[in-house]
Amino acid sequence: MSDPRYTPLRERHEALGASFTDFGGWQMPVRYTSDLAEHHAVREAAGIFDISHMAEFTVRGPGAADYLDYALAGRLSALVVGKAKYSLLLAESGGIIDDVIVYRLQDDDFLIISNAGNRDAVREALLARTDGHEVAVVDVSDDYALIAVQGPNAEAIVAATAGIDEVSIPWAEQKYYAWASATYAGTPLLLARTGYTGEDGFELLVAADHATALWDAVLAAGADRGLVPAGLAARDTLRLEAGMPLYGHELSLDTKPVQAGLGRVVVTAKDSFVGKDAVDAAADAPVLVGLSAEGKRAGRAGYAVVAEDGTVLGEITSGALSPTLGHPIAMAYVTPSSAEEGTAVFLDVRGTKIPATVTALPFYRRTK
Repeated sequence: MSDPRYTPLRERHEALGASFTDFGGWQMPVRYTSDLAEHHAVREAAGIFDISHMAEFTVRGPGAADYLDYALAGRLSALVVGKAKYSLLLAESGGIIDDVIVYRLQDDDFLIISNAGNRDAVREALLARTDGHEVAVVDVSDDYALIAVQGPNAEAIVAATAGIDEVSIPWAEQKYYAWASATYAGTPLLLARTGYTGEDGFELLVAADHATALWDAVLAAGADRGLVPAGLAARDTLRLEAGMPLYGHELSLDTKPVQAGLGRVVVTAKDSFVGKDAVDAAADAPVLVGLSAEGKRAGRAGYAVVAEDGTVLGEITSGALSPTLGHPIAMAYVTPSSAEEGTAVFLDVRGTKIPATVTALPFYRRTK
């Protein structure tokens, strides 16, 4: 068993009193004070997250765009410089190796950010697909730190952060799923307007040896704007409310994109891409739905979804008592016959049947 890994911000987390948990082989802060307080801060003001455990890969060369069209499920050659795109890395079986975000930095220069726990699998798959393409794929994960600032006040906080200079695009013109270049203390900084909370925000990619100083500077800029450090527990309830899938819960090698509601991500019109011949799912394959319930008892991952007579219809993949909405919510894979919005089902919560209703995703959508 390998030793646990820590991000460059370990000392900052310890000084803030964080509780740690294993996540993809990394010791990550699960909370600093209160899950609820951190969650509400992101919805109402802002939260700062250390997501330096995520993996980064550069894809460079004259064949980079064509290579990505082959290696990933989307048409990345259509991505313009300055924009980002959510995509899927599929196995030959059509199952999902990982979900990723791709940034086009230049015509022949792309950045891929993947999940921490899938770093090795993603690297191996990307490298295995380079044959016949003029491209170089490099795992640069250890060179960088990634800090997320999420919430209604995120733009004001990042814009006010001392040391961030030479921003290539005016703040008001920076769009969602796009990026701007900048510097922090003279070193390159990528300002990506992306996130995993359902709120506005940024993910700041900086050299690992500048992570601590940038974290401190962002916290200082947010001191009078409601900014709080937030851990994985809040990140999980935020992304669940936003209906965002988590690998290992909603996504896996056994999941086809269409089952997860991600059929739109797969461009089957492309001549060739890995997994193309196997992306179709069986007609009776379980599909991902949202579930809303009343009361306070939430269904958790692994709990069954059942009919009134106890017939098992599926299984919950993620569930919680929603801090924002005040009632239990969950995502689950259920039989297609029970997947229609408004269908009444039950959650088997430790032997008690809790009434629930199939609900459209996301559960929460920001209004501005």
